[in-house]
Parts: sequence; C-alpha cells; structure tokens
Amino acid sequence: MTWLTAVVLIFTLTACINSREANAPLNETEGMITVLLPDSISSARWENDDRRYFEQAFEAAGVPYNIVNASGDARVQQTQAEQAITNGAKVLLITNLDSGSASAIIAQAREAGVIVIDYDRLTIEGPGADLYVSFDNVAVGRLMTETLEPIINDLEADPKRIIQLNGSPTDNNATLFREGYYSVAKPYYEAGDWELISDQAVPDWDYQQALVVVEQILTATNGDIDAAIVGNDRLANSVIAALKTQGLNPIPLSGQDATVGSIQNILAGWQTMTVYKPIKLQAEAAVHAAVALLRGADAASLTNETIFNGQNYVPFIKLTPLAVTAENISQTVIADGFRTWEEICVGEYVQYCPPDR
Repeated sequence: MTWLTAVVLIFTLTACINSREANAPLNETEGMITVLLPDSISSARWENDDRRYFEQAFEAAGVPYNIVNASGDARVQQTQAEQAITNGAKVLLITNLDSGSASAIIAQAREAGVIVIDYDRLTIEGPGADLYVSFDNVAVGRLMTETLEPIINDLEADPKRIIQLNGSPTDNNATLFREGYYSVAKPYYEAGDWELISDQAVPDWDYQQALVVVEQILTATNGDIDAAIVGNDRLANSVIAALKTQGLNPIPLSGQDATVGSIQNILAGWQTMTVYKPIKLQAEAAVHAAVALLRGADAASLTNETIFNGQNYVPFIKLTPLAVTAENISQTVIADGFRTWEEICVGEYVQYCPPDR
C-alpha cells in the first residue's frame, strides 16, 4: 500500500462510517472506544505523537473515547483493558507490551463481545485481534539498510564491520524490523564484504541497557566499528552517546520514528537516517476502522491485506514508511507538519538548520 493509497483508504473508511450512521446511532455507552498505549519509554511517539493524533481523529469522528497508557507494565495494561470493558467500551485499540498479556486481553474482550484492533504491534499469541493497523514493518527495516548500503559500501574498510542493535525481544515489530534490515545486509555478510560484529536485542528498547551494550562493543573492538544498523531513534541515541564518550567520530547509523532528537542528530551529522512512519495517517486509519467496525462493518471489508499471527490470518491495514535523510527533511516530516523547524532548531542545533527555513 502506497502513502497515497493510505489516504484513499481513510476516505473509504470515512465513507463507510457515514453510510451507516442513519441505521446505527451511537450513544456514549455503545460508542466508547478505548486506546491502550504501551509506555513512553520504548519510543517518544506514543505520548508525543500517537496520543495527539488519536485525539484529533476521535474529535473529528465525533465519538466518545478514552486514551490510557500502561507505563510499561503489562499488568497495568490488563487492568486498564478490564476497566474499559467494565465501563462499556465496545472497541479496544491496543499497542501491546507483549503478546502473552495481549492475548489474555483479547480473550477477555471476545467473551464480552468487544472488538479488538492491534495498533502498530501484532499480537502473535492466541487467535489474534479482529484487525491490525500498522506499517509494513519489514519494509521499515529494509529502508534502514537500503539507505545505509551505498554509504557503507563507499567506506575504505575491508570488510566493513557492522553492529546490529535490535529492539525488545517481546516486541514482534522488533523481529520484523530485523528481518527487513538483515535481508538487505545478509548478501554482504555472506560475501565477506561486511562483517557482523554484534547482533543484540535490547530488552524494552531501554536506552541505558543499549548504551551499556554499545560501550562494551566499542571497548572490546577498540572502537573499530564502521556502521550501526539500529532499530529506532532511542537506540540510535545510545550509539551516539557511546561514540561521543569514547571520543569517536560519527558512523553510518540508522534509526526510526523521526523524533525531534533524530532530526537534530541527522542535521548535526551524527545519525544518517530515520524512518518516518506518518503516524497521523495511522491513527486516522485506526479510528475510522474502529468506528466502521462499531457500526457493523466486517473487518475483511476494510482491507485486502492479511497477516498471519501464528494461528490465523488477521485483516491488515498496511501503511508505507518513508526514509528521512538530511536531503529530504523539508519534503517529509516538515511538509507534513509532523515536525517543525521551531522545535528542531534550538540551542546547539540552530547552526545546522537551513537559513531559509
């Protein structure tokens, strides 16, 4: 699905909602939709971006909603889901902390006749949710290595020494990201042109744990690392901090989420790229799908895509990510209003910003 197709999809879902309004009125009890966000640690996006875009989309749709955050605690998320169901929620939009706890939430929701949409992270235990709304997460990983690929190949080192710093082992997206970036790197590893020095997962996407891992790698290799393929911007920050602590120069470095910090790092030359996932489109697609399902639509009618969660094929609204580098910041995250020069160009980073911004 292209980015343009995603926009068309949202208009289609909106039309589906509007066509059902006369026959399926919603009152505040029948229409309650609860969003279960995971934390604010694995990525800044959940509170800084997803929450605001959900709020805008719900307000535009005119349906009652509630947004809660589990603060990284799976037991809290289960309690929040139970409370939402007790309070009359008819749809749960969940970004899980792990598939085991999410599977239990889905089972409880099914018993209560509540619809469940997996948002961003797929639940890979149990029968799965009714619908999955996310980006093509394998493509996210491919974009990382594809963007770094020509830069790495231009390095003088032979072989090029690479580290892969992966996300949390309990996050299925981290597995898909690695699948994507490893698929591009694998031929180079097998040919001996690149050497995989370390390939490590970071529990909970934790910055501090990632920092320790990278510092240990740099110490063990005497700083002889040529590039880092990294699962998101938070982990990229750990790599940058470790390099600076040991007095080393920037290396080709990937990231994901297009955070303010990542754009600043890109401008300053410390990060090569980040993957921008138009979260506004994702939140809008999820909200429109939730309302359509409330009003009787079948999940399979909302998309032609499916994804296998280990037991079943789940209808999948799949969105397309974009690579952001120093060359296209203005045309992507700035043009979309996802980021502003005002929030990026502060303090030491002003010197790196375009004068005509």
